[in-house]
Amino acid sequence: MTENIIILHNIAKHYKMGEVIVKALQSVTLKISRNEFVAIMGPSGSGKSTLMNIIGCLDTPTSGQYVLNGNDVSRLNDNELAEIRNKEVGFIFQTFNLLSRYSALENVMLPQIYAGKSRNQRTSRTNEVLLQVGLDDRKQHKPNELSGGQRQRVAIARALVNRPSIILADEPTGNLDSKTSIEIMNLLIDIHAQGNTILVVTHEEEIARYAHRIIKLRDGLVESDMLNEKRIFLISQP
Repeated sequence: MTENIIILHNIAKHYKMGEVIVKALQSVTLKISRNEFVAIMGPSGSGKSTLMNIIGCLDTPTSGQYVLNGNDVSRLNDNELAEIRNKEVGFIFQTFNLLSRYSALENVMLPQIYAGKSRNQRTSRTNEVLLQVGLDDRKQHKPNELSGGQRQRVAIARALVNRPSIILADEPTGNLDSKTSIEIMNLLIDIHAQGNTILVVTHEEEIARYAHRIIKLRDGLVESDMLNEKRIFLISQP
């Protein structure tokens, strides 16, 4: 039987803006299996960013249940969420979110410091993932000394370093040119092939085509949830 790494049951998220209640998510029920590659799509205001924040333990739902890798995280406090987030979720952001004063090596090492790993463990694992993403020769460079694609590779290495249960990529190619976007998506294919569960939040059909499964949101609800029969396994460079 395939193990469900993510279980969302009747997830709703409401915000109060003045006298108005905004229903960002209304009732979302989903299951995502370990080692799936899933794309979450939807127009602006569809609820995909809110759903990403809940899945990534950056926010909690107003109602409903969320189980991540066997842990019910629906009602955790901020400190408990931060602990689960550091252990279970690897984030890849459109804007990279690297610390400018730190080298690639130091940026990738940070999540392990928060996880309480020893210096030897941190150094060994950081070198391993930087080699995995093809940046072994750039590990002492700071973000302003790296190209956009190289910065995103650092961010991917940072996402992988604590061996999280899921990799959550928010518009991972949004700040990259077409050629570099292909390089990054090919890298995510390789990472998925090594057993990682990947969720990509995107508005780009071309990026979603890499996924096994495409979930589309509209007005805070799941509009469609389908297997991707036209999945791209590898894109050659233009």
